[in-house]
Amino acid sequence: MGSRSGTVSVPGTAALVQIGRLATLGWEVLRAIPRRPFQFREWIQQCWFFASVTILPTALVAIPFGAVIALQLGSLTQQIGAQSFTGAASALAIVQQASPLITALLVAGAGGSAVCADIGARKIREEIDAMEVLGVNPVQRLIVPRVLAAIVVSILLNGLVSVVGVLGGYFFNVVMQGGTPGAYLASFNALAQLPDLYISEIKALLYGFVAGVVAAYRGLNPAGGPKGVGDAVNQAVVITFLLLFLINVVLTAIYLRIVPPKAM
Repeated sequence: MGSRSGTVSVPGTAALVQIGRLATLGWEVLRAIPRRPFQFREWIQQCWFFASVTILPTALVAIPFGAVIALQLGSLTQQIGAQSFTGAASALAIVQQASPLITALLVAGAGGSAVCADIGARKIREEIDAMEVLGVNPVQRLIVPRVLAAIVVSILLNGLVSVVGVLGGYFFNVVMQGGTPGAYLASFNALAQLPDLYISEIKALLYGFVAGVVAAYRGLNPAGGPKGVGDAVNQAVVITFLLLFLINVVLTAIYLRIVPPKAM
C-alpha cells in the first residue's frame, strides 16, 4: 500500500535493514580491531567487568547443568545396558554443547545488557555524536574494547564451565547413581578428542563476538529516551539468544560433517 511520499512499504524490509546494519557494524568492528591506537586500558577494564559479573553465576549454573545431564544420561544408559558410556556421553555433551551456550547466555545476559545500557545512555546524552564531531571513531574507541572483552571472557569462561560441568557430572554419576569411576574416565578417554575442545572454544569465540556486537548495535540505536534504552537492552538479550542457538546448530552440523568420530 503506497504511503504519502509515494514509496511502497514491503513487508519484512525493516527486518532486512536491521540485519544489514547489524552485519555492517560487525564488519566495522573487525576492521577497527587492528587499527591504532588500541584502547588497551579500556579493554582491561571491560574484561574485568565481564569477568566480575559472570564468573560466579557461570560456575553456579554449570554445576546443576552438568548434574542434570549426568543424571539423565546415567538413567538412560542404565535402561539400555550401556553404563560404561555414561562418562563419554555426559562429558561430550557438556564440552561441545552446554559449556559454550551457558557461557554465552550469561555473557550476553549479564555483560551484554550492561554494555547495551552504557552505549545507549551515551547515545541519548549525545556523547556518541560529540565524539564523531571531534573526529573520534566511536566504534574503535568504545565498541572494539567491549567486543574483544566479551570474546576473551567467553573463551576463558568456557574452559571454566567445561571443567566444573565435567566434575559435577562425575560426582553425581559416581556418588548419586553408583557409577564406576574407572568406567566413567575410561569411556571419556576412549571417545573424547581434541577437536571437541577446539569446536567448543570456537563456539565461545563466536558467541562472545555476536553478544558484543548485538549489544553495541542496540545501544547505538535506541528508540529515544530512557525507556528506549531499556527496550534496547531487552531486545539485545533476546536477539543474542536467538542468534546463538542458530549459530550453534550450524556449527554443530559442520563439525559433525568434517570431524570423524573417534574410533573405539
